[in-house]
Formats: sequence, structure tokens, C-alpha cells
Amino acid sequence: MTAVVETEGLTKFYGKRRGLEDLNLVIHPGEVFGYLGPNGSGKTTTIRLLLDVIRPTSGRVTVLGTDPRDASVRSRIGYLPGELFLEGRERARDYLAFLGAVRGGVPRTRIEGLAERLEADLSAPMGKLSKGNRQKVGLIQAFMHEPELLILDEPTGGLDPLVQQEFLTMVREVRASGRTVLMSSHVLAEVEHVSDRVGIVRAGRLVAVEDISALREKAVRRVEFHFDAPVPREAFENLAGVRDLRVEGAAVSCTIDGRPDALIKAAARFTVVHMVSAEPDLEEIFLTYYSDEEARHARAGVEESA
Repeated sequence: MTAVVETEGLTKFYGKRRGLEDLNLVIHPGEVFGYLGPNGSGKTTTIRLLLDVIRPTSGRVTVLGTDPRDASVRSRIGYLPGELFLEGRERARDYLAFLGAVRGGVPRTRIEGLAERLEADLSAPMGKLSKGNRQKVGLIQAFMHEPELLILDEPTGGLDPLVQQEFLTMVREVRASGRTVLMSSHVLAEVEHVSDRVGIVRAGRLVAVEDISALREKAVRRVEFHFDAPVPREAFENLAGVRDLRVEGAAVSCTIDGRPDALIKAAARFTVVHMVSAEPDLEEIFLTYYSDEEARHARAGVEESA
């Protein structure tokens, strides 16, 4: 199956400053790919290269099976930029109708339906839209022609929580239809509930690409057991993945790294009356990637200067 996005050694320098270096990435048809990293990490540079807004210093990229310089590919993409500028006295409704006509005739009912779902006011002039309404108009123009690939850069900025949830539902619908989404964000929670895989980018380099399910297996969680009688500490010591162990009478608490299998089997030897397990801390996983990469580059710098 042809990749929707494929890059090989994709690199972009702005003078001596690195925007992106040696990006090797494949995004498959029908998946939601979360592209995560702090502001300035290289996410927007990647998107601009995919859209042929800027040209690479070196490397190769294809989008929907073709070179992004091919003008015909642009009508097959829906794009929401991280900073959307809408100006003028034209009403948002008329602006979207114009874009719909340019894109081959998007039904007005489709535009109105998206506006209703996102609670967007399309009667206001473009130059007087609030930040939230401007973001909603940007989402409508990205989704409305049902593109094969959606590229969304920081898509929920300015949206209230209820509208954010509706937006995530729309993303799931795109995936269910077999189409593909690349969603760039610096907020983990924004993508973790809809992404199939995530790429982590830091300082212009791709640090890791992981399945969400694999990340959850690696995630750190806090677990508590309460038994019907006191239990011996030695029954829970030296278990695989268990740390920060506390045994106080009939209560056991600890931190689990990865799978809880060894702990569950140990607890099953006693009568459990209550168990509490906190949600996996995916944020800690991402911070670990960043700190490990920082340490690796620091060691490399020391070795080079030695």
C-alpha cells in the first residue's frame, strides 16, 4: 500500500540554523499520526516542506504518492496552519462558499453542517472574528472538501473543551472513512485519544515513533492494593517493573513501569478487597524521551571535544 507521506533524509537549514535534519518518516493510509514536540522543535518546518511552501536543503519527500511540487496534489489535502490570518469585511460564510467553489463545489449544506457542529458564527466579517471563531473557520475550510490527507497544525488553539471534543470526533470520522490525518501539537492530551501512532520531534530531529498502545505499555502508573489481612513485604520485593514499594499492614502501593503481570500474580496469592490503578502517565514517557536525547547529545559533544 502506497504511503500517504514518505520522507527520506529530509533536511532543512535556515542559514546555519537547523530547522529539520535527516527526517525519515512514513505515514500510512487511514491512520491518525500525532506529531509532537515543543514549539520550535521542527513540526511546522516539516509541514511546510510537505506542502511545498519551502524547499528542502536535502533529502526526499512524497505526499499522496507524488512530489509535493505537483500542483494537482494540493486539492487532495486539507490544511490548517498554526497561525491563521483572516482579514477583510467579507463574511466568513461567503469566504467559505468561495473556497468551496474553488475546490470543485462543496455543498453549502456541508459547510453549514460543520459550522453547527463546531458552534461557529459565520455571519461575522472575517476581520472581526474572535480567536476561537477564526480557528473554527480554519477547521471548516480544512475538512469541508473531504480531503484524502488532513494536515492540522496546533488545531485546538482557542477552542473551548466541548468544541475540542467535537473536533476529535470529526478526526475519528476521517479515519473511519479510510482517510489520513497528520496532527501536529505540543500538547500530548490533544492527540493521545485519537492517534494510532505518534512521532516525537526535538530540536529538529525525530526522536521516536511509537504506537499509542506501545506507549501505554511503557507508561508509568501508580497502583494500590488493599487485602483482607496484613501481607509480608517479601512477597512483593524484587518483582519485575515494580519500584517505590510500600507495604503497610494490609496495604501495598508501588509504581509500575510497563506491564503489571508480576505484581498481579503476587497479589493473587492473597485476598484482594480493593485495588486502585492510576491512568498511565504518558507525559512522563515523553519527558523521558526528551531528557534521554538531551543526555545523548551532551555525551556526543563531550566525546567530540575530547
